[in-house]
Amino acid sequence: MKLHELRPTEGATKKRKRVGRGLAAGGGKTAGRGTKGQNSRTGGGVHPYFEGGQLPLVRRLPHLRGFKNYARVEFEVVNVGALEEMFEAGAEVSPDSLVAAGLLKSSSAPVKVLGDGELTRALTVKANRFSATARAKITAAGGSVVEV
Repeated sequence: MKLHELRPTEGATKKRKRVGRGLAAGGGKTAGRGTKGQNSRTGGGVHPYFEGGQLPLVRRLPHLRGFKNYARVEFEVVNVGALEEMFEAGAEVSPDSLVAAGLLKSSSAPVKVLGDGELTRALTVKANRFSATARAKITAAGGSVVEV
């Protein structure tokens, strides 16, 4: 088979109907637009927003208030309780090791450690941010906190 021999399968394509080409052609006179009225004219019809004079849906709904902060930084969060389960005593916890342990999806986003759960092992935790309770629990367990 060669490129010039390629053809669509039988019945896959259909010739377009050429309307307004006389009565014998099948789509003559009004060309499938009906008789008279707004939609029979060139450029006729209403815009999608128009609902026949009824107050349009987008005007009936309440406005979205406030604003979206374009500079917002989304942190990946990890709790100290999860660190307790996944890491041995004396281990160094970094964003890459958290991804390897399956606690994070990727190490590209900044990481914040939160204080939910208990921590009994001394760990060296490296992250972008720490909550006050997480910092207190890690240092109380004999570990250290390193802000990256």
